[in-house]
Amino acid sequence: MAKVLSINISDKTGVIKLPAVQAEFIDGGIKGDAHCGLDEIRQVSLLADESVDKMRAMGLELGAGVFAENITTQGIELKTLPIGTKLKIGETIQEVSKIGKECHHGCAIKQQTGTCVMPTDGIFTKVLQGGIVKPGDSIEFL
Repeated sequence: MAKVLSINISDKTGVIKLPAVQAEFIDGGIKGDAHCGLDEIRQVSLLADESVDKMRAMGLELGAGVFAENITTQGIELKTLPIGTKLKIGETIQEVSKIGKECHHGCAIKQQTGTCVMPTDGIFTKVLQGGIVKPGDSIEFL
């Protein structure tokens, strides 16, 4: 079963996000997150914990949010989902809007971790229906 492993937010862009007990998803992204309302296509970022495991295998100690992902997932191969896929995550409905991302020059995450899996393994969604999402919530295909 696919599920939310961690919800991560930050009040600044370009930094590691910190785990939260829950988050309120609204039109534009996650209430209180620095990226909320900045980009119609990249409202919410998701990264599979299995992708982070590749880096942990190199001896790095990495927790949830280290790649600035809003939702760390488990049990779903995110990078294979086509754009337009609709997901029910907790109380929300989200639509896959972008696969991967370009790291900007001087990316703090890449500097701190040595590399970044978001360009190849991360995805972005836009919020179609808001609500609360918390760790342990299921992720279902609609």
